[in-house]
Amino acid sequence: MQLNKAKALVTGAGKRIGRKIALSLAEEGADVVVHYRSSEDEATELKEELTELGVSAHLLQADLREGAEIEDVIPRATEKAGRIDFLVNNAAVFPRGGLEELEFEELTENIRINSWAPFSLTRSFAKFFDSGGVVNLLDTRVAGYDWDHAGYYFSKVLLERMTKMMALKFAPGVSVNGVAPGLITPPEGLSEDYLDERVERVPLKKHGSKGDVARAVVYLLKSDFITGQILYVDGGRNLLHELEG
Repeated sequence: MQLNKAKALVTGAGKRIGRKIALSLAEEGADVVVHYRSSEDEATELKEELTELGVSAHLLQADLREGAEIEDVIPRATEKAGRIDFLVNNAAVFPRGGLEELEFEELTENIRINSWAPFSLTRSFAKFFDSGGVVNLLDTRVAGYDWDHAGYYFSKVLLERMTKMMALKFAPGVSVNGVAPGLITPPEGLSEDYLDERVERVPLKKHGSKGDVARAVVYLLKSDFITGQILYVDGGRNLLHELEG
């Protein structure tokens, strides 16, 4: 599959990894629909950068916590850009909290945004279009455990299962894959020191970059013979999760 002249929708594209994915798709020649919830300034700035790369860019605001707004995303993106060829489900929440503190409301909030929204968007995408590619952003933690972000962890494990089931259900026309980043960006509000302090936990003894994740997404979208796969972009970290428990 070629990205040049294709149209891609990226959720949570205004900041961080989502922003880099959108720029990388544009560098490949794809027009981009930039979804955001509240980061209007960042999304507008990104739209200008995408346009400077010679592609068309469109803004789409939607709150992925609301079921009705989720259902409208694909139709609205189609109205703005025409047929959508690729969907990248990047938007997520990452609240801190262990098993002892986890409340039902927090768990459902994580699942609503991190699991249900990408599932619902992918299902809608497959309903509207008979071909295309979807990439869901997961996390290297799905290979093991995350004791400090229990609700987030449960939601990403659920999305990993959904990704594989959707790959089967929506074949042969639509491919569905996942990218599972590891030590890439510090949590919001923390510095790069957060990454440097943790590189010893990574077999390659270094942290990655947003570009590493974006290149993995581009690779999966360009392939026409890969579906149902989880590509770990984590320096080998996933290999250690089961050993540590």
